[in-house]
Amino acid sequence: MGFILISLTLKFAYICPQTTDETMQLQNIPKLKHLDTKQFFLIAGPCAIEGETMALKIAEQVCELTDKLRIPYIFKGSFKKANRSRIDSFTGIGDEKALKILRKVTETLAVPTLTDIHQIKDASMAAYYVDILQIPAFLVRQTDLLVAAAKTSKVVNLKKGQLMSPESMQHAVRKVKDSGNEKVWITERGTMFGYQDMIVDFRAIPTMRQYATTVLDVTHSLQQPNQNTGVTGGRPDMIETIARAGVANNVDGLFIETHYDPSKAKSDGANMLHLDQLGPLLKNLVAIKETINSL
Repeated sequence: MGFILISLTLKFAYICPQTTDETMQLQNIPKLKHLDTKQFFLIAGPCAIEGETMALKIAEQVCELTDKLRIPYIFKGSFKKANRSRIDSFTGIGDEKALKILRKVTETLAVPTLTDIHQIKDASMAAYYVDILQIPAFLVRQTDLLVAAAKTSKVVNLKKGQLMSPESMQHAVRKVKDSGNEKVWITERGTMFGYQDMIVDFRAIPTMRQYATTVLDVTHSLQQPNQNTGVTGGRPDMIETIARAGVANNVDGLFIETHYDPSKAKSDGANMLHLDQLGPLLKNLVAIKETINSL
């Protein structure tokens, strides 16, 4: 029975090929490599930029892994953490300082970068330093913010709201496109399951791929928000399970937050992947994607 289910999953994935629009969008991202491999693309890095040394250390190691496995790679890091449960939570090292570090990553390692924006004024400021602007899930219904991001002409990555259906994301995509920017992605990041857990409905992937290039945020989908303490928990032990399912269902890209010491990360450490575990995970995921491509 298990073999039958896996076979059906792989066959379903095969009938959802990478779209021409997605390929064109990826080709328009500066310094993005390995686009000829028909692999998923990877967005990976720390939750927040904590300093130049940590950012470069993580980016360098992920670059080495993705070059070896020939995976298109985008470094991510939030220049500011505005969505925090408690007022004493870490929010950043300074906007311009963090954005300059993101640009340093690009200049040093020849890799494109992504960061979140939270206010209209953030759009043009961040667009000067990075290649992709991300709209956090809590803010994806904020029309003015989406329009401001669209008008920068950067790729806009829309995180699906935790309380939104996959179908509702077509309207967020339309806001960006109607603002004159066809370069828009959607990221699945889990749906609230009760008050303090997240769940991934994998039916969302083929649904949202009808509207735009679709990414699976593996690590945020495993968050366990804790409204009592204000400190979010997570299930990093399930990262490979969720990532495998995403690749098997032909998601276009994966989003994985990683850190060389998650226990000391200043944001979202509880659901991050240890950097030492990223290589074996990616190797397994590449093998799954190669199997799908061979069908």
